[in-house]
Amino acid sequence: MKSSTNITESSNRLLQGIETLIEHTGRQVAVYLNSTISCLYWSIGNYILIELQYEMYSRQGQQILATLSQTLTKKFGKGYTYSGINRMIKVANAYRDGEKFATLSRTLSWSHFIELVSIEDSTKRLFYQQMSVVENWSIRTLRQKQDSMLFERTLIAAKPEDEIIKTLQTTTKTNISPDLVFKNSYILDFFGLTGYYSEKDLEDAILHNLEQFIMELGQDFAFVERQKRIPIDSVDYSLDLLFFHRKLNRLVAIDLKLGKFQPQYKGQMELYLKYLQKHDKQPHEENPIGLLLCSEGNTEHIEYLMLDEKNIKVAQYLTVLPDKQWFIDKLNRSIAIAQENVKTSNRENNLAEIEK
Repeated sequence: MKSSTNITESSNRLLQGIETLIEHTGRQVAVYLNSTISCLYWSIGNYILIELQYEMYSRQGQQILATLSQTLTKKFGKGYTYSGINRMIKVANAYRDGEKFATLSRTLSWSHFIELVSIEDSTKRLFYQQMSVVENWSIRTLRQKQDSMLFERTLIAAKPEDEIIKTLQTTTKTNISPDLVFKNSYILDFFGLTGYYSEKDLEDAILHNLEQFIMELGQDFAFVERQKRIPIDSVDYSLDLLFFHRKLNRLVAIDLKLGKFQPQYKGQMELYLKYLQKHDKQPHEENPIGLLLCSEGNTEHIEYLMLDEKNIKVAQYLTVLPDKQWFIDKLNRSIAIAQENVKTSNRENNLAEIEK
């Protein structure tokens, strides 16, 4: 006969295995229920859109919906209020492809869809939709990202609209563009830095608030090293911070600068990246990428050097949170300069063709 100890151990082992099975099934059921309910609400909204068509937006159409909601609420509960039905219609109108919606509903909740359709700009909505899927955002996180103007701060926002859409449509959990990872400005208001401070003060503040700094950088960043030694020709250089990004599968070199970006920073970062590529990059990794964090912005220098098309990104860090209009103005300036660069490039190409 087995001893009581063996019986207890066997029982506990079985218990752990069964608990895992129950929890796994519970999660599957939750996902199934969420998806089924979301698809039901979408179907109701789509059915109303088809049946009422333009009449839905008339005064009579609104009265029809009000009467319908009262009847449905009495019969099926509070989920079918007038505002609830209007949300179903709004979601169905924004997501006209039922199959694509069903696929998204396996990851996103109905609350996600309600939040997403409140974004009028369809490109911006696609950005938040795809990032919610890729990074598994909760509805609370989605709202926080919107409040922090994440789209306006992400490098891809300054790209042509068709390029943004193409990039977002091909974005998955295993395939993400650096332009969706890196931003043109980082909010570091939690450092408490005011007045004069040195680069070392900034670096110390980052290390003391590492978790918050990584949250501002974004998901999938892992800290590797501080003051990374880079010996070249008997000269020791020091890279401020070295991170690794899991989805990009590459090292991320971060250098901190006071003041505006200077063209010579580009050459310094290129040196660091070539060293990392030769001595630190693993065979399965992509080439390292660099991020220059400057305390002041100068968009024209960055655009003219076309750094964002290389493996060097430049961004401004803010120790005090500005108002939302500041981010919008900064994005508009970036877009205007990028568009002017495209026009100049096209003119040069046309002249070259004529000369041929």
